[in-house]
Amino acid sequence: MALALKLLKQLRGPSTTTSTILYRNLRPRFSNLRSTIRLFSDPPLSEPLTIPPHQKPHSPSPSSLNQYELAKFAAIAETWWDSEGPFKPLHQLNPTRLAFIRSTLCRHFGRDPLSPRPFEGLKFVDVGCGGGIVSEPLARLGATVMGVDAVEKNIKIARLHADLDPLTSSIEYRCTTAEKLVEEQKNFDAVFALEVIEHVADPAEFCKSLAALTVPGGATVISTINRSMRAYATAIVAAEYLLHWLPKGTHQWSSFLTPEELALILERASISVQEMAGFVYNPLTGRWSLSDDVNVNFIAYATKIKTANL
Repeated sequence: MALALKLLKQLRGPSTTTSTILYRNLRPRFSNLRSTIRLFSDPPLSEPLTIPPHQKPHSPSPSSLNQYELAKFAAIAETWWDSEGPFKPLHQLNPTRLAFIRSTLCRHFGRDPLSPRPFEGLKFVDVGCGGGIVSEPLARLGATVMGVDAVEKNIKIARLHADLDPLTSSIEYRCTTAEKLVEEQKNFDAVFALEVIEHVADPAEFCKSLAALTVPGGATVISTINRSMRAYATAIVAAEYLLHWLPKGTHQWSSFLTPEELALILERASISVQEMAGFVYNPLTGRWSLSDDVNVNFIAYATKIKTANL
């Protein structure tokens, strides 16, 4: 128990009073990539940044599916809406993820963040939607939402739950992949892949598909776990083996991406990272908050680069 408490303190991370120190430590790490990437505590940019293109238009790519990961999540698909089940950490994290999404995308699309339905008229796709715990709030915020997942059980659960509420019954759920949507030439104002990229076979190809689904000037939002020793200690050792928040084997540390790696992969896919934030857990309150600390869980908001040939 003492070890579990120690790891929880690590998961909580530095207090918000150290955000200036975090800013100074993180900024040089990103400077070789692009000195203009925002951290959560930075003042908002007046407009999205653009950089010269280095990437040819997307062409059909092999599937990024990882069959082992699909089987793993299919086995617990029925528990998606059990807030005390295997997906309890995602239910706890969801309000904080949505706060980041609402803030960044309202700024990106010039919408009123205080409006009850700020995303009215926008088309969103939730890639790897699972049981729909992100798709449903996005629909309630006014967006026209498509949720896609390669696990058919997940889609069945998502449809059943969405039909319980008139505000979410319009969500279009499909058992398919991002790659197949690209082949269908689908496009969306915003593309989401939350806690998904660490489970795919080829992150680079996956990001190319996300880029192809995003309209020029549109937004892409990805959240994942950093490949750091602190993430190994907390997201795997503590969460899976000591506290049993997640089934053992949910995550593979070698599949995690650092923030720098994710930004580079997206850059090569013509997606320009604009802002990153970390998620920090407080074991005393059981709540997550946004922070500059990206050592464990983090989220990135990026924009599709506008070019003449896209």
